[in-house]
Amino acid sequence: MDEETRYEAVRSRDARFDGEFFFAVETTGIYCRPSCPAVTPKRRNVRYYTTAAAAQRSGFRACRRCRPDAVPGSAEWNVRADVVARAMRLIGDGVVDREGVGGLAARLGYSTRQVQRQLTAEVGAGPVALARAQRAHTARVLLQTTGLPVTEIAFAAGFASVRQFNDTVRAVYASTPSALRATASRAGSRTPREDVPAAGVPLRLAHRGPYRSMAVFDLLARETVEGVEDLTGTRGRRTYRRTLRLPYGTGVVAVDESPDSPASRPGGWLDTRLHLTDLRDLTTAVQRVRRLFDLDADPYAVDERLAADPRLAPSVAARPGLRSPGAADPDELAVRALVGRAAAERLVRRYGKALDAPHGTLTHLFPEPAVLAEAEPDGPLGTLTAALADGTLRLDAGADRDAAEATLRALPGLDAHTVAVIRTRALGDPDVAPPGETVPEAWRPWRSYAVRHLRAMERETAARGEKRRDGGRPGPGRGSATGGHGSAPREPEPGAEGS
Repeated sequence: MDEETRYEAVRSRDARFDGEFFFAVETTGIYCRPSCPAVTPKRRNVRYYTTAAAAQRSGFRACRRCRPDAVPGSAEWNVRADVVARAMRLIGDGVVDREGVGGLAARLGYSTRQVQRQLTAEVGAGPVALARAQRAHTARVLLQTTGLPVTEIAFAAGFASVRQFNDTVRAVYASTPSALRATASRAGSRTPREDVPAAGVPLRLAHRGPYRSMAVFDLLARETVEGVEDLTGTRGRRTYRRTLRLPYGTGVVAVDESPDSPASRPGGWLDTRLHLTDLRDLTTAVQRVRRLFDLDADPYAVDERLAADPRLAPSVAARPGLRSPGAADPDELAVRALVGRAAAERLVRRYGKALDAPHGTLTHLFPEPAVLAEAEPDGPLGTLTAALADGTLRLDAGADRDAAEATLRALPGLDAHTVAVIRTRALGDPDVAPPGETVPEAWRPWRSYAVRHLRAMERETAARGEKRRDGGRPGPGRGSATGGHGSAPREPEPGAEGS
């Protein structure tokens, strides 16, 4: 976008661009999201930034009205496959906090100097500054949603010292941590609770544009693995829960379904609660839930491109904001795509690690690849898990998608559909064509979303036919189970039931 387009977005308070860029006002020293409700600044006083970290690096502090640090992430980093996009995904996953810049560079296969130079040139901030902005956001969330002592929050957010924490909060928010907490308390935006492990951390995970929540929850309902996931409530008011294996401990996340939003809605959020054994995992857990629910997508760009095709236009009009869900645990997704739902539940019962204390029906973590490779070394499952365990196959947030697909195709027992499921869901690739089908190049780079529309139309047609055969009665919500080696479903639903 040129500056004229960006200023028009700011002038019209266009929420479609929230997270795609930030603007700062030189006369106030504040940076905002494009939809900020404040008085529009004069064009000559406005500067534009690709990331919040870049605005902070230039000395601007976050606006208290629009909270620019709470916007969805840019969809660009999921679309692109270059080193900058891979680095941004890894930083979002907390790699810099855990492994430092050297660890980030090693995962990308570049030197630290190269990574620093490329990130600074493109997004206006290096990996340290980007991680610092992320830590500041995590600290604000904990300050305003929990009653934890400030010292505990400092280290939970990833800061090396309380002094560093205090200095960063002052620089980013022009406020002390205590004042930031007091402001939120006066506004009634939090219920002080020090017993965070029991109460969990309440969050609102933002998305831009319309969101087809029911379609995502329907998909999760079809593929739920007992012991690791559950879904309760009635359609339209459901809660999805699952266990998480995280770098420092374990977690349980609960996400509430929201009503499907109309195409005109500029954005919204999913109410979420995270129960973590170690609060240092908060940033990583949030990013993995965001990938699972595809919350950083740009539905405007997707729908505009796909609606131009007469084959998809009716579905896009009926389903604005349809998402292409990812995975909370890429390695787990790969195994489930290969073996199917019933076999995945068997693996959980035999080899899954039990939680220290069950959360209702949630009792286990999905077994790690190394455990499965040792327990069941034969056949395609053993080959896949061994490759995941020894690092031959990488599916993390910064993985090279083409290299990962090449490795998958070289493994025996994985057919093209299984590989497509893994690339779509585990690697979060928005542009995976359905194997064996010819699709227009015009659908790129959103072919994964096009597949979701195609399958939704197929299910709708099948439901109408079944209703006619049954004399007007609605058909069942599930069909026969799918899965088994080399039998991944046609659309990216690992281990799902029905179609």
